[in-house]
Amino acid sequence: MNTITEPPGPEPIRFDTKIAVLLRADLEPWQRLNVTSFLVSGLGTQIPEVIGEPYEDADGVPYLPMFRQPVLVFEATKETLTTAHARALSRALPRSVFTSDLFATGNDRDNRAAVRAVPTAELDLVGLAVHGPKNAVDKVVKGARLHP
Repeated sequence: MNTITEPPGPEPIRFDTKIAVLLRADLEPWQRLNVTSFLVSGLGTQIPEVIGEPYEDADGVPYLPMFRQPVLVFEATKETLTTAHARALSRALPRSVFTSDLFATGNDRDNRAAVRAVPTAELDLVGLAVHGPKNAVDKVVKGARLHP
C-alpha cells in the first residue's frame, strides 16, 4: 500500500490581538450592517497595524488592503453594551461607537456633533468596536454572544 503524504502546510497564523464589534440585539438587519461597517472603519484609520497588504487577482488587478485578522461580531442587550463600553474605557482600548442618534444624521460632521452633545454615561449605544489584546477584548465583550 502506497501512502502519499503532503508536505506540512504553513503554520496557522495566530494573532495576539482581537477585533470585536458588539451590536445591540434589537437592531434591524440593515442597521446591523450599517453600524458594523461604520464602526470598523474607525479602527483601520487609527491602528494601521490591523491592516494587511493590498490584494491582487490572477490578472494583476489590484484591490484595497483589508484587516489582516478576523473581525468577531457579537450581539447583546442594551445593558451589556453599556457595560462593555465602560470596560473598554477602563482598559483604554481603542474603540469606536455608534449611537442611536446617528441614524438621524447624514454626514460625518453631524455624526460627531451628535456624539459630542451627549455625556458618556448617557450615550444611547447601538454599537461598539474595540481592538486590543485578546484577553482584554474578551473581558470587554463578556456577556455578549456571537452574532447568529
